[in-house]
Parts: sequence; C-alpha cells; structure tokens
Amino acid sequence: MSKSKSAFFCNNCGYESTKWAGKCPSCNEWNTFTEELIDSGKEKESTWEEYHTNQKGTTVIAINEVNSLSEKRIDSGDAELNRVLGGGIVLGSIILVAGEPGIGKSTLFLQQGLLMKEQVVLYISGEESIQQIKMRADRLNIKNDQFFLLTETHTAAIFKAIKKLKPTVVIVDSIQTLESNVIEAAAGSVSQIKQTAAEFQRFAKETGTPVFLIGHITKEGTIAGPKILEHMVDTVLQFEGDRHYAYRMLRTLKNRFGGTSELGIYEMTSEGMKVVTNPSAFLIAQRNDALSGSTIAASMEGMRPLLIEVQALVTQSVYGTPQRTVTGFDLRRLQLLLAVLEKRGGFAFGMKDVFVNIAGGLKIEDPSMDLAIILALLSSFEDLPLPQGICFAGEVGLNGEIRAVNRIQQRIAEAEKLGFEKIIISSFNQKGIDTKKLGISVVAVETVEEAYKLFFNA
Repeated sequence: MSKSKSAFFCNNCGYESTKWAGKCPSCNEWNTFTEELIDSGKEKESTWEEYHTNQKGTTVIAINEVNSLSEKRIDSGDAELNRVLGGGIVLGSIILVAGEPGIGKSTLFLQQGLLMKEQVVLYISGEESIQQIKMRADRLNIKNDQFFLLTETHTAAIFKAIKKLKPTVVIVDSIQTLESNVIEAAAGSVSQIKQTAAEFQRFAKETGTPVFLIGHITKEGTIAGPKILEHMVDTVLQFEGDRHYAYRMLRTLKNRFGGTSELGIYEMTSEGMKVVTNPSAFLIAQRNDALSGSTIAASMEGMRPLLIEVQALVTQSVYGTPQRTVTGFDLRRLQLLLAVLEKRGGFAFGMKDVFVNIAGGLKIEDPSMDLAIILALLSSFEDLPLPQGICFAGEVGLNGEIRAVNRIQQRIAEAEKLGFEKIIISSFNQKGIDTKKLGISVVAVETVEEAYKLFFNA
C-alpha cells in the first residue's frame, strides 16, 4: 500500500502547492490555501475509463490525412439556447453553465431537457430529490418519455447508470456536489471539481455525448472552483439577471464552436422560462416620454439589436461627497462620461448626485450606450424631457467627439421596426447609409456640444 498524499490548493484560483502559503503566488489573494488529501494510498473504485471498453490507442497523424467532417449539432428546441451556442448543441461538447443561487439555472435546464423530445436525456441532480424535481417538472407542463432522472453524487455510480441507459444528452446539477473515489477530499473542493470535470470531459469526448455542467458563482461574481475548470470545458455560459425582475440573460463567455458575443433573453414565469422573441418591445413598453432624464439607446448584444431605456437622475448633493450610483452599467464608464461633460461641456456635475439605471434589470457593456446616457444626464440636468420617438447610438470619446459604432444598419432597422421617427448617430457612421430608402430620419452629430444644441437650443 502506498503512502497517502496531500497538497494545498488556493480556493480562489485553484493553484496547487506542496506547502501552505499565506499569499497565493498566482492570484495574490491572502489566506486562501486549504489542505486536501489527493491520494489515500487505498485501492480506488472504478471511474469512467474502466466502464468504456472501446478506448482508442494513441497515434500520431498528419493533419492533411484527417478527414474533414461536417459539424453535427443537436436542436435544443429553444431558439435562444441555439443562438447562444452558435446554432445548436455540438456532439461531444462539454458546456459549463454558471449563475447566482436562485437565478433559475436548474429550472432552465430542466426545461431544456424536457424540450429535447427526440433525445434520451439524463438529468443528474446532487442537490434535489426526485420528488422535488418532479414538482418543478409538473409546473413546466412539458411531457417527455425520453427524460430520465438520477439523484447521485458519486461519479462511479453515475457512470454505471450512464452505461446502462446510454443517454444522448447529460445534464449535471451541479458540478460542485459531485465527488470521485479517486480523490480523498470533500465534494466541492478544488481537487474534486477538477477530477469530476475531467472524468465527464473524457466521457463526452470518447462517446460524443454532450454534457451540461451547472455550476455556482462566488460572491465576487466569478465561477466557483479552480480557473482550470473553465479551460477544460468547450463552452462557458453565464445565466444572469436581477432576481427582482422577470428578465434573465444567458451570455456566452467562451465558445469553441461559435461566437462569444451572443445573448439569449428569457422571462421568468410561473410556468418556467419563456423565450423573449422581441426583447426591444418589452424593454421600452413601460416608458413615459413626458419625463426628463429618459432616453432610448440602440444597443447590440452579439448579432441582436436591442432598444433599451436609459434613466438618469441628477440632483443637488446634500452631503459633501456627491453620490454616483449605477444599475446595469459600468460605474467607471459613467465617471468618464461625467468628466467629459465637465471638461468639454462646462456642466457642473461635480456637486451633483448622479443616478443611472438601465431599465429591465439588464447589464449592458456596449459602448454605443454612451450617447444615450449623455443625453439622459443632460435632460435631467436641465429638467427638460426629450422629444418622443427618438433613439441614440454613439460612443463618446475623451475629447467629447461622437465616435462610430458597429452594425449601425441593424440598429437603424430595429428602431424603424419599432416605430421610432429619428435616430441620432455619429457623423462617421453616415457612409454607406441610403437614407432615402429608410422610413426613419437619421441625424448625424460630431460632438456632445452639437447634440446638446440639437435638443436644448443652447
């Protein structure tokens, strides 16, 4: 019998060390090392490799001798998930889905599994009992005779069940609850997450079965577990949204089989996640055009244009230090825009409290939001509402210039489809736009000062 072996792992980034250290040399965090037993010296129970009898030998082959195959994808039955994954689920892919507790990850992928009626789906849960899953499935009201449940946390037992059932899609909820007998450590530890993810990775690649791994995120908003977990999987999806709002967004953070800028939008209902086919109409449906500090931004999320309401409130600061509060937008970006208004426009925001909100609970990082936010701030500053039927698309530079944004044609088409009369863009975006064929007026501006004069007659 061999001796037992242990190692120290950083709980933040997964860095492995043979001895304890106060500061992690990889991520520079303090007091994050914990000791984990990685080999007890005892005989191990079988893992995936011993259940798979058709292992291929290791061979070296020239790339010119490899036959090109068409990329096969499985239709998930959900247009939003297909969009985010780049056209469907790739055979043999392993997909990590992360999100805050209670955001709806389990509900979404229970629903996805039930929608794939042409596939044999195995839903593995280490967090809920079969009765609890059945209660949620009854609320979804989707019938599927090819959907199977397994409540188990040991990978040896899971792979025995997989070998017997032979599913075509596997959903694991969640990776933090699984444990392998190869590692003598508690479930959720760094070494267990690495080992169990590696076993499912080998299973997915050798059998061509797509695997969804549902994971948690930390209080800082990063995916819980070692960073190597994100490198091991093919695709990383982030499910996010404000739990006080009905809307949820599924973002792609990494995708080996498609783009990483796509976005899927869902509405949380009592019957599960409802696909939002026209999110722009929902996001601006409750807007009152008669109030100051409200504008509409023509944004892009991936290949999808979105019209989003931006709300701003500028008030006199009561305390010595002015407040800067943002919901759904980057606070540092807001501070940059306020500095541009102070320096280039001469507006005294230094003693004003500023509040900015992206309506609907969305989090937007598109720089084309700048112009809409600038005009919302100026509207609230002057306490004058902007005219109805106007939207904005433009990035603001440090010199106060309005810079061009990408996919301007799609933004204009979305604004025209929703009945907007005018869109304000950068003058550098004018090239190639045939305004005669458009049913919307396109107005080009070069600077923030020009945009201010356009609406406030300065």
